[in-house]
Amino acid sequence: MSATTPYILVLYYSRQGSTQDMAKHIARGIEQVNGIEARIRTVPAISANSEATEPAIPGQGAIYCELDDLEHCSGLALGSPTRFGNMAAPLKYFLDGTSPLWMNGALDGKPASVFTSTSSLHGGQESTLLSMMLPLLHHGMLLSGIPFTEAALHDTKSGGTPYGASHFAHEDRIELSEHERVLCQFQGKRLAELAMKLA
Repeated sequence: MSATTPYILVLYYSRQGSTQDMAKHIARGIEQVNGIEARIRTVPAISANSEATEPAIPGQGAIYCELDDLEHCSGLALGSPTRFGNMAAPLKYFLDGTSPLWMNGALDGKPASVFTSTSSLHGGQESTLLSMMLPLLHHGMLLSGIPFTEAALHDTKSGGTPYGASHFAHEDRIELSEHERVLCQFQGKRLAELAMKLA
C-alpha cells in the first residue's frame, strides 16, 4: 500500500468471523477500481471490567483502527454484527471517540456504506444498518446503499438489503452465500467508484 494512494477504510467489528469475511469481500470490490486501495481495520472488544485491556496489536486479523486511518480515508465501509437490532458496543465505543474528526469536518463530503451480519433471520439487519448510518450522517458523510439495479439483490435468498450488504449466518450455513459475496463486492466497488468521482 502506497502512502500517497487514496484508500477506502473498511472498518468492522467481528466476534464470530462473519462480519470479517464480509469486510474481506468488500475490500475485493474496492480493489477492482483502479487508483484506490482498501485498508481493513477493526476495533478491540470492550469489557464491563474497567481493568480489562486488549493488546496494542491483535493476535490475528486486521490491526486496530486509529483516528488517523479514519481522518485520511477517501471513503468508509462500516460493518458490525447485529446486537438487538443495533451495532455492537465496541464499534459504537470507537465511533463515540471520533468527536475530534467531527469538530474539524474531516469526514464531511466523503462517501460511506454499511454492512452487517446476524445469526437470526429477523434479527434486525436493517435497523442495525440504519443505526450505523446515524453517526456517519452527523459527520457529513454521503451514504451509499445497494440499488435494485444490482441483480443479486433481487435473486438473494439469504442476506442483502438496499441499505447495505447483510449476511444471515445460521447453524446450517455460516459461510457467506454466493449472492452475499457478490453484494459485498458490488458495494465495495460502488463505494470506491464514488470516492474516485468525488475526489
